[in-house]
Amino acid sequence: MRTRKRVCNQDGVGIFSDAGTASGKRSRRRRTVDGEAEARFSAGKRQRRGIDMFDSLPDDLVLCILSKLSASAGCPSDFMNVLLTCKRLKGLALNSQVLSVASSKAFAVKAENWCDSAHRFLKVCADSGNLEASYTLGMIRFYCLENRGSGASLMAKAAIASHAPALYSLAVVQFNGSGGSKDDKDLKAGVALCARAAFLGHIDAMRELGHCLQDGYGIRQNIAEGRRFLVQANARELAAVLSTSTTAAVLCSRAWLAWGQNSGTNHRHVGGAGCPLLSDFGCNVPAPEAHPANRFLAEWFAARDCSPGPGLRLCSHVGCGRPESRRHEFRRCSVCGTVNYCSRACQALDWKLRHKSECVPAERWVNEDGGEGRENNGAADGGRDMMEES
Repeated sequence: MRTRKRVCNQDGVGIFSDAGTASGKRSRRRRTVDGEAEARFSAGKRQRRGIDMFDSLPDDLVLCILSKLSASAGCPSDFMNVLLTCKRLKGLALNSQVLSVASSKAFAVKAENWCDSAHRFLKVCADSGNLEASYTLGMIRFYCLENRGSGASLMAKAAIASHAPALYSLAVVQFNGSGGSKDDKDLKAGVALCARAAFLGHIDAMRELGHCLQDGYGIRQNIAEGRRFLVQANARELAAVLSTSTTAAVLCSRAWLAWGQNSGTNHRHVGGAGCPLLSDFGCNVPAPEAHPANRFLAEWFAARDCSPGPGLRLCSHVGCGRPESRRHEFRRCSVCGTVNYCSRACQALDWKLRHKSECVPAERWVNEDGGEGRENNGAADGGRDMMEES
């Protein structure tokens, strides 16, 4: 049964409205709205079933995640696997924001895997502003591919941005006149580059600068200042070793302070001006980890029978890998004459790691062959601080 309700309009005239009809319209309207909402929800649910929620993430968030990944990558596969995941990740992973912060281990390609693709990837990283990529590619081009101009330019690009290994490598180039003739040596430029790298905390640069100051090589001689740089290099070397987790057990056992049986022998220096390395005090400090660029050089020439060219030699320090760019470019040990080094820093490191137990004066070989040569013990004692031009 319908009910009528009397209402009045503005003129006071009474009219009748169907209350039941109005409430029915409102209920039908609510059912229509609820049905449309349910339909939209069902359609969205069906749509989400076929699409990965990863696609809804904004690009800036994904770029931030990829930047963290590239900066902490421990090997090339950690980063390269991202490129194989999906098309979107591949495109974002090659963004300059991600490549500019990639760690040196992210593109530490092995020499046996070197190819045009690896070369292009390093070039893209270098063009993105990655200093490690510029330095690594510069070393490869300069020493391995013998593209001296391009390699030096890439290393200079990194050096301008205060990349310490690039500064030190350019200093070695200046000291040896690499890529040119003997007259192209610039000792003052080498000392200046070494000083800048030493200021940035590069251990080999500190050691090289200390020896230059002690010997007056390219700079006015200052024995006390040179000794200070050598002590600082030794302290930084020890701090770097002790900060690694692998030496925690050694620290607890104090094995690194164990004195060798021959402690105190073969540790004298020419004129008493030298500063022995930590191993000379009896500390069993392991060798520092080589830079990926130096490992690549060592692997590259090891695959070629350690011969960079006719009459050319490699630096005898196993962690260096630098080859000569011309004959007799590197200096050799003045005691035995069987090893040669690109720098005093490499000589000091190789002495404590290997050559100290192998260095024998040339006169001893004459005696063993029945000759009349006389053994020069004084030269043997100071052998690690003595190098001469080849």
